[in-house]
Amino acid sequence: MSLDGTRAHLTGPGDLPPLVERAARTARHLDFPSSCRPEHGRLLRALAAGARRIGETGTGCGVGLAWLVSGMPAGARAVSVERDPARAAAAAALFAHLAPAVTVECADWTAIAGHGPFDLLVLDGGGQGKAGPGDAPADPVELLRPGGLLVIDDFTPSGGRPPVHAGRPDEARLHWLDHPALRTAEVPLAPDLAVLVGTRRAAA
Repeated sequence: MSLDGTRAHLTGPGDLPPLVERAARTARHLDFPSSCRPEHGRLLRALAAGARRIGETGTGCGVGLAWLVSGMPAGARAVSVERDPARAAAAAALFAHLAPAVTVECADWTAIAGHGPFDLLVLDGGGQGKAGPGDAPADPVELLRPGGLLVIDDFTPSGGRPPVHAGRPDEARLHWLDHPALRTAEVPLAPDLAVLVGTRRAAA
C-alpha cells in the first residue's frame, strides 16, 4: 500500500481499467488513502498475465486486486485476504460478479496459505516482515510453486548495497534480496517507489 495511492489513481491521466477506477472510487468513499500506486498496479497487471493462480495479502478496497484481475488470463483464479471487515466487504462486493474466479476473504494475512501454492503472490498487507520482531515474513517455499513470483511493494529505491532505511541496513529488504529460495531483484517504479520481485528457485 502507499499513503497516497488512492489519490494518485483518481488524479492521474484517466487511463485506468474500469474495474481499477471503481475500486479507487470505493477506496475514496471509505476514506482509505493507502491503495497501491498506479505505477505498481501496471506492473501487477503485466505479471498477472503469466499466472494461473494469484494471491494477495492486504486487499484494502481492491485497487491492487483490480489491477491483477485486469491482467490475468482466462481460467486463472485470484484470492485476496483483508483483515478489516468493512474494507473486505466492500471489495468482495466489487468483485462478486467475477466469482468464483476472484475471491476476497476477511481474514488475517496468514489465511492466504490455505489457497496456495501460487504462481504469483503479492504481499501488500502482511507477510512482508517489515514491522520488526513478531512480524514473521511469509515462507516462499510454502506459498509459491517453483518458478512462481513474489512481489513486495512500498520500498524507496536503495541506490546501493546494502540497502539502507532510516540510516541503518534495511533488514526487511535484505531478507528478500538474500533469501536462499528466491532470485530477487529490486525494480524501481518512480523516484520514490521501488518493489522487490523474486522468483522461487526450482530446487528450493
